Amino acid sequence: MPANGKADGKRIVLGQFAGAHGVRGEFKLRSFTSDPADVAAYGSLRTGDGRTLTVRLLREVKPGLFVAKAKEIAAREDCEAFSGAELTVLRSALPAPEDEDEFYLEDLEGLEARTPEGAPAGRVRAVTDFGAGDVVELTGVPGRRGSVLLPFTKEDVPELHVAEGYLVVVLPEEAPDPDPEEDGAPASVRRNVAD
Repeated sequence: MPANGKADGKRIVLGQFAGAHGVRGEFKLRSFTSDPADVAAYGSLRTGDGRTLTVRLLREVKPGLFVAKAKEIAAREDCEAFSGAELTVLRSALPAPEDEDEFYLEDLEGLEARTPEGAPAGRVRAVTDFGAGDVVELTGVPGRRGSVLLPFTKEDVPELHVAEGYLVVVLPEEAPDPDPEEDGAPASVRRNVAD
């Protein structure tokens, strides 16, 4: 079991089905692995709805994008059912990180978050990339409603202690509630806003 207490049944996204290529069942596969060719190195890949693909890479058409073949796909029409599907493997199928500074982002999920002073700061719900870099989502942050999102940078997440089950975060200061007296609304409206 990983250090954060999660079962090895967790599935990790390695790539995405990126559409049909030609008429013989070949398809485009986008790789998310650090070495793009490793997308097919960990055994069969599975979709979110449980379908399995035994993938063989044919050629790389541009960095991280391959033309591939799977024995489960015989024709172009078969590809349509997989369009856009994320392709996963069991976390336990992936190699262990080689040193203490390496980790899988999914291994951070569920870790306790602490402030630099050691105070509780919630738990990591997810680490996501919305296009501008990885973002850590914290839930259960004392005194905060909803989730707190932090850029996954050294300034905002200065320490990772994956084996010990926690990370250190610098929480942003809460934005003050707007002063209803300064918004230019009539006093009767300001009172209702403040109530």
